[in-house]
Amino acid sequence: MHQFHYRDGILHCEDVNLQLLAAEHGTPLYVYSANTLRENYQRLDQALTGLDHHIAYAVKANSNLSVLRLLAGLGSGFDIVSGGELFRVIKAGGNPALCSFAGVGKTAEEITYALEQGIYCFNIESLAELEFISSVAGNISTVAPVALRINPNVDAGTHKYISTGKAENKFGIDHESVREVYARASKLPHIQIRGIQMHIGSQLTSATPFVEAVERVLPLVSDLQASHDLEFFSIGGGIGIVYEEALASGPPDWWTRQEEPPLSPEVYAHHLVPLLESLNLKILLEPGRYMSGNAGILLTTCLYEKKGQAKAFKIVDAGMNDLIRPALYDGHHEIVTVRECDVTNRITADVVGPICESGDFFCQDREVPDFAKGELVALMSAGAYSFTMASNYNSRPLPAEILVSGATAQIARERQTFTDLVAGEH
Repeated sequence: MHQFHYRDGILHCEDVNLQLLAAEHGTPLYVYSANTLRENYQRLDQALTGLDHHIAYAVKANSNLSVLRLLAGLGSGFDIVSGGELFRVIKAGGNPALCSFAGVGKTAEEITYALEQGIYCFNIESLAELEFISSVAGNISTVAPVALRINPNVDAGTHKYISTGKAENKFGIDHESVREVYARASKLPHIQIRGIQMHIGSQLTSATPFVEAVERVLPLVSDLQASHDLEFFSIGGGIGIVYEEALASGPPDWWTRQEEPPLSPEVYAHHLVPLLESLNLKILLEPGRYMSGNAGILLTTCLYEKKGQAKAFKIVDAGMNDLIRPALYDGHHEIVTVRECDVTNRITADVVGPICESGDFFCQDREVPDFAKGELVALMSAGAYSFTMASNYNSRPLPAEILVSGATAQIARERQTFTDLVAGEH
């Protein structure tokens, strides 16, 4: 699942001592495991053996150039949602011809840039967008390859902020309207129909919503194959990861799952491959969180403990500007000490940061290790939707990012300075 473990009483990322890494680079500090990224990609790829498929990593999960370069080297394509993400992919050595451009609000400048770079396709979210992209393509005398995104109206059973496949969500074209939008697309001279796409949400821990969505869309896909030259069917991403775990003793498997295990690539493939293999279409997948979520952590230092009448607060040097998931949608991150401690030495407390907001917390009223002032702690499962959502709120410099491979730790992003904070301002 990941390569973070205790060795000689100290938490390591692969073969790198995290206490020494924090001493060298300071905190807050993001640390990523290259081998975990590799293993996650290869495990999903192998689970789908026998199915004509291609993996397109969702760049929004973690867009660091070193992460993108590593995945590009494995053969990954990329699911992008902005012109900036496409620029990052190209800068990292990724192939724009393996990029699908999603999102409901693409600008003319982004569309033009993507066409000039030769991306694989645009995922179309509405009839209005289809006609807009056709117009932009016409302005530069080219043709835009597209796939229409279907909204299958399936409840993924996940948090409302990361659900995308229900009728009330802003994403995709209503299932009932897709045929007429494809008919319109076939008449536009600057549009090339290339495929069909769907994505129902993120952090799914059961195969059931995936199966329900695919079964609902399959008859439509078959009908469209008969009338349009489709190359692929993209089933999106959404495979969930473990966030809530209990500390166990010693490596290599020092975490045990408290509840049912998450959806594994093997279980996912077992349920979906039989539904998809007879389509005679390439199947695209767009995993993000699955690929990088458990491959990263955020290291932070305890500044001090505040004991009030109502509760205890562990105040750390990372804040919601560094990792906003708990404040944004109650995201859970397991909190462990870098120096292995007695698992019975725990306290019910809030772990909070220095930001001037009551929402600046990493947990509330949770039983956590009773770490002391100056002690180093790790917020686990922080490799996805963590640094990518970070900000300079309260004029705080962004933390550094480190990529570890075996015994080698390389700076993937330098820590911002105060000077960096005001660069470009006048």
